[in-house]
Amino acid sequence: MILSGNEIRRRLGGDLQITPYDEANLNPNSYNLCLHNELIVYEEVVLDMAKENRVRRIEIPADGLVISPNRLYLGRTVEKTTTHNLVPQIEGRSSIGRLGLFVHVTAGFGDAGFSGFWTLEISCIQPVRIYPGVPICQIFYHELTGEVSEYTSKYQHNRDIQPSKLFQEFGDDHDPQLPLQFDNK
Repeated sequence: MILSGNEIRRRLGGDLQITPYDEANLNPNSYNLCLHNELIVYEEVVLDMAKENRVRRIEIPADGLVISPNRLYLGRTVEKTTTHNLVPQIEGRSSIGRLGLFVHVTAGFGDAGFSGFWTLEISCIQPVRIYPGVPICQIFYHELTGEVSEYTSKYQHNRDIQPSKLFQEFGDDHDPQLPLQFDNK
């Protein structure tokens, strides 16, 4: 079951927090989250899952930034969210999708207990000018049944855009010639 906008408002300060909160961003069954003014891009031509890949920062000026196809941009929301006893999920807004702009590649599904900013995996079909502060995606909440175990892993309490930390699951003694053993957190 998905929470209504009224139920999202009612649970603020309890099971969920959205900071900053703006009543104008509340929808019938979701809340619009806005794009922060920075992006990061990977500098490597080939990304290696087992290594920390280099990134560089790009500021989105007030008059916008044109992003290009065939490039992954990592952004973040202006809002920090905290969720208990619910499963948060983000999706791009339909007006954003109709411009051929994708807000997340695969990671729109959150975990109960997550607290932090949402890292957005942004890509586009054709060049698109984006702006800081634009309501870019919407968060909605699923009710959860059963005993809840809250998220405590590597992206918890982030304060910035988060590039992939998958390399941490490989371990320091990773030998590329041997089968992998993962710590799936």
